[in-house]
Amino acid sequence: MESLNSKIIRPTLLLDKAKCISNIENMIAKAQRANARLRPHFKTHQSAQIGDWFKERGVEAIAVSSMVMAQYFADNGWKDITVAIPVNLREIELINELASKIQLNLVLESREAIAYLESELEHPVGIFIKVDTGYQRSGIPAEAIGSLRLLVDLMKETEKLNCKGFLAHTGHNYKADDHEQIHKNHSKTLLDLNELKDVFRKDITGLEVSLGDTPACSISEEFYGIDEIRPGNFVFYDIMQYVLGACDESQIAVAMACPVIAKNIDRNELVIHGGGVHFSKEYLEADDEGTKLFGSIVRIAENGWSEILGGGFLASLSQEHGIIRCSDALFDEFTIGDLIGVLPVHSCLTTNLMRKLMTTEGEWITTMNS
Repeated sequence: MESLNSKIIRPTLLLDKAKCISNIENMIAKAQRANARLRPHFKTHQSAQIGDWFKERGVEAIAVSSMVMAQYFADNGWKDITVAIPVNLREIELINELASKIQLNLVLESREAIAYLESELEHPVGIFIKVDTGYQRSGIPAEAIGSLRLLVDLMKETEKLNCKGFLAHTGHNYKADDHEQIHKNHSKTLLDLNELKDVFRKDITGLEVSLGDTPACSISEEFYGIDEIRPGNFVFYDIMQYVLGACDESQIAVAMACPVIAKNIDRNELVIHGGGVHFSKEYLEADDEGTKLFGSIVRIAENGWSEILGGGFLASLSQEHGIIRCSDALFDEFTIGDLIGVLPVHSCLTTNLMRKLMTTEGEWITTMNS
């Protein structure tokens, strides 16, 4: 088999299929232990081919981050899809098209959305009310029982809106300092959602609560009262999840292979073809001095990549260029024309930008943007 080094000529996002499938199977097992449905969020991989790996293992319901993504996966055989973002009413034509052929679930948090959908929908849809348990991005605060009851009562008077329950995303876990903070955030969300189940059990037939974020779903074993979990990033993981403690380094299933295009001996820097248009410009602060880390360095091997190399990190990005700051030993190890690997800070954004992945066996995996 032709080696990876000989196949790659430009920035290429590599996928270790075995690691990816192991991550999928681990999360399926966790959901089973929790007696909860796994509704994986497909915004990370955005790929029908990778979606099939879930389907082959019994997953039947998914979450997505846009109506266009919902259409892509509906066209690829998925019949139960939640668009886990407050509904964009301007997409009513596509909403009606999808609602005519699949179980489409939408998310809302306003009276205006209820009124518009009831007026314009041609087919019934499931509705989750978005609840804010501390992230403060969108949703009605979990303690605002009166506001939530107003929406529940309004939907009782509709014909096409089937209120399924409440949906939350503990996104503030991505800013947590440590495991203890993630557990604290997760525990509060569990309490909030279980309280809502108690309050609204008689008002919503078959009431469900849906919870999603990869850090808590990876770290915690406690999901009392949760009907479904919606992690997404776990399929690949990344350096952000590794730093949070949500995964081991060995579980990170993607790495960017980039050509070394220049070396600066005065600054001990390698210049790679791999910039913001490939990785995005998301970073982690590596120390108290504000040092930015855009990725960790690995060596591209014949059929994959090495463990993280000490002595270097991806320190800055422009549009097409990346700068790797190096120790003397790491600087001397690479020459112009070599490939070097980078584990991305955020695999979701990197995959979205790269549009396709190459497996470590040299096969291409396409995404909805390919």
